Parts: sequence; structure tokens; C-alpha cells
Amino acid sequence: MPDFLCFEQLKAASCSSIMTSGTPTTPAQGQALVIGAGFAGIAAATAMADRGLDVHILERHDIPGGRARVFEVDGFRFDMGPSWYWMPDVFESYFHRYGAQVHEEMDLRRLDPSYQVYFDDGPLQIPADFEAQQALFESIEAGAGANLAKFMDEAQRKYDIGMGSFVQRTAHSVMEFAQWSTLKDATQLTLFTSFSDHARKYFSHPKLLQLMEFPVLFLGAKPEKTPALYSLMNYADSRLGTWYPMGGMHEIVQAMVRVAQRKGVKFHYGQEVSEISTTGGKASGVRLANGRTWQADVVVAAADYHHVEQHLLPEQWRRYDAAYWDRRTMSPSSLLFYVGVSAEVPGLLHHNLFFDKPFGPHAATIYDSQRWPEDPLFYVSAPSKTDPVVAPEGSENLFFLIPLAPGLRDEPGMRDRYFDEMCERLAAHTGMDIRPHITYKRSFAHEEFESDYNAFKGNAYGLANTLRQTAFMKPKMRSKLPGLFFAGQLTTPGPGVPPSIISGEVAAREAEAFVKKQGPKARSVEPQAASVG
Repeated sequence: MPDFLCFEQLKAASCSSIMTSGTPTTPAQGQALVIGAGFAGIAAATAMADRGLDVHILERHDIPGGRARVFEVDGFRFDMGPSWYWMPDVFESYFHRYGAQVHEEMDLRRLDPSYQVYFDDGPLQIPADFEAQQALFESIEAGAGANLAKFMDEAQRKYDIGMGSFVQRTAHSVMEFAQWSTLKDATQLTLFTSFSDHARKYFSHPKLLQLMEFPVLFLGAKPEKTPALYSLMNYADSRLGTWYPMGGMHEIVQAMVRVAQRKGVKFHYGQEVSEISTTGGKASGVRLANGRTWQADVVVAAADYHHVEQHLLPEQWRRYDAAYWDRRTMSPSSLLFYVGVSAEVPGLLHHNLFFDKPFGPHAATIYDSQRWPEDPLFYVSAPSKTDPVVAPEGSENLFFLIPLAPGLRDEPGMRDRYFDEMCERLAAHTGMDIRPHITYKRSFAHEEFESDYNAFKGNAYGLANTLRQTAFMKPKMRSKLPGLFFAGQLTTPGPGVPPSIISGEVAAREAEAFVKKQGPKARSVEPQAASVG
């Protein structure tokens, strides 16, 4: 069986042309193109179609999902990217907005325990129930149970403000945040306190500090450089829960595609965009690598922002130059392994964090020296502990991840060295060396992030969420070229699956406003053959 498997519903479209069903809910008010069928792209397309635009998505791969693609081999189904389902309220609101119910589109299960952390003296399981979490914290540090409640009360206020007052803003200008109500809310966000200092106001035990700081690792900066605002992620983790869609994380993509299709969005696969077309100083469509062209009234680029602006746009329309991008603080890249094991592995839960080595030296290699780490922390997802369809009976589906500095280059044997180290530490904790039982293994790192996603410096998560890269200090959603808008993890609101979905919807709102202001042109959005001569 080939590594990449198109699902039956995609096979029907030959995995290369149009996948379409449904009709727009209102007559088309203009034509829109979306580059990229990841979370941001699908969300942008669905929102524009819901507003009456005729929308086509162009995706270079043969299935949707972007970083959340999936492949099947030898009876294993591997999600290629995101593995944590957090912030369920964002998904619920998204599907409800377009006439669907998230629990009807997916079979969601709340994980309990939510995850476990392996320290040097053994595992610590994090229960889903908050009172049980408090009891666990209290057993480690006197008074920590009550302090956890105080910490989470403040984190909830930040979450409510952030998701209510801030996350839906385009962040084109600081003036968007200049209203008194917004400024008043901002005073409660502890923007100028580091997450590290904030956590230490409540806890002192090293294990508890690592538990509290773990969610911000996904934000791409050390806790000392991450604003305390992002304790809202602890609220999402602790109070809203860790969930899983049965069948795998790609089920989210499939559900979003179904909703998009019902709104009339058309999906086109195997479409490599090589140029943003311009007419009269405005975006007018795209040119593909095969020479074909697509015309539209507005374009939303949900592919890698740096790639689109630096490689698909003429220099005169680039808002940022190479030096600007080199100065950005990027989130980590990752070394990933997709592993099929012909036996069940004891001691693992669905999510497993290995904090059995100090994080400080590892973090320094990511954010300071930009080199390969010694004794790295790592993460293992074992979805087969929850979901029987992702692995053959009696087997285990494992996903390994080591955060790494962006921009690193592989050295011979480097990937195998790290995989062996992870297996040895896994064996030390679980009593089982999985290596004799491995039936399938595939790695993925900087080179693949660059080749598969055009990811700047092979980053995995976008820009780091430092104070200087928050809100209006991120790359702008509105291009210097009128009629082109950006969505995804390199613009507002930031990295992660829920923020990417929100980014797509905000970009759609901007795109629709542009089309209304300009008035739709009488042009066909269908592709034109390459010119001859």
C-alpha cells in the first residue's frame, strides 16, 4: 500500500482536480481564490462562501489539511501534524456559524487523564477533573491546590477577554486597540509580565512549574520571553479539556471540508501556485506552475506568508524584505517520527511528555544558540490507546516529536541518533524497547517542512508569540497589493489550530469588504489554459 492514501471521497475527484458538492447559500457576489487547504484556508473559503462569494481553493497536495494531512500504510493511519484538540469552544462556534454541529460532524472524546508527564522519578498523570487536579497539585506542594484555582480564575479572565475583545481583530493598526473598553481589558492581560514570573507567583515546586509552562512551549518562546497573557492556554488545557476526534485529527479537516462543500466551496488539488497575478495595481488571480491562470476579484493566501510574499509577489508589492524576515523570532521546528509497532506498549497514555531531563539546556539550543540539543525533552502520542482504527489490532501507532531550533540542517545519522535516544529513554520508563517490534518508521524535519509546506526556515508553528510579535506587531493580514489578504499562523492571531481557523475567518471578512467596495468584475474564476508562444 502506498504511504499516502487518498480517502474514498477524495479518490472520487482523482485527488487532483475539483471536489465539489452543494451550492452557495446566496447568489455569487464576486469570485474569490484561496491558496492552501489547511485550517486557515478552509475557514476563509467557507466564510467567504457563506457571505455570497464564489470560492475556489487551490491546494498543491492531493488531499486537504496542510500540516494536518494524513497518510495510511500497512494498516496504520498517521496524522502528520497537530495532535492536541484544545479550545473546543472555538470549534463549536465555528461549525455552528455555518449551520453544523461539531458533535454531529465528529465523534469527540474527552481524554481522562488528559495526558501524563514522565519526570526523572516516574510519570505524573493529569486528570481531566479540576478538583482532582487541585488534589494532585496539593499533594506535591502545600497550598498549590488553592493557588491553582486562583491561577485559573485569572487565566479564565484572560481567555474570555482574549477570545472576546482581541482575537477577532485584524490588527492592521494599533488604533484598533485604542478604544477605552479595549484598553481597560488590556490592563488585565499582564502583557508586560513574563509567563515565568507569573507562574512563580503561585507555585514553587519544579514539577508544578514545568506543568504550568508546558502549554506555552507550543507558542514558540521560552517562558521568560512569553507574556503572562498566555496563561490563557493553561485555562484551555485545564478547564476546557483535552479532546480527540475518533478516526484522528484529520477528521477535523474532513468535517470542515464537508461544511465548506455545503456552502458551495470548490476544492482543486495538485494546483501549485507560482505567481500572484495583478491587473491595474490589484490582485486579479494566480498563475500555476503548469502555466494555467485563475482569475478572481480577491485572493486569500493561506499558504506560508513568507513564501507567498517573497516568492509569488513582484518586489514592488512586498511589504517586508528579507532582512525583516531574518529578524523575526520563529517558533521551533520539530523532528518527527511516525512509527508503527507490532505490539502494545505498556505505560503510555494517548499523550505523553518526557520531562525527564532539564528543559533549560534544551530551550537554550532552540532560542539562543540555534543548534542540535543534547538530552532533549520529547513528546510521544499514542492515539491507538484511544482509537482502534489507527493501528492494526495488537499494534501501536506512535508519533514522536522533539522541538528544535528553526533553520537547522541535518547531519548524517542525526535523525537515527535522536530516535535511538528517545527509544532508550522510553524503554527506561516503560520497560519495553520498541525497536525490535517496529514495522514502519518515517521521519520528518526541517527539510520536509520546507519542501512540503514552503515553511520559512523549516518552522513548525509559525512566529513565536513574544510581546514584540503580538497583535498589530505581527505581519499584516492585508497585503501591500490591494485585493490580496493573508491568513494562517504567520499573521494574526497566531499559531495553533483554533487561531488558524479564526485567522481564516477574519481574512474572509476583510476580503468580502474589499470586493463590496470594488464591485465584482464580470470574469470567470475557472482556470485558463497556458498561453502559447
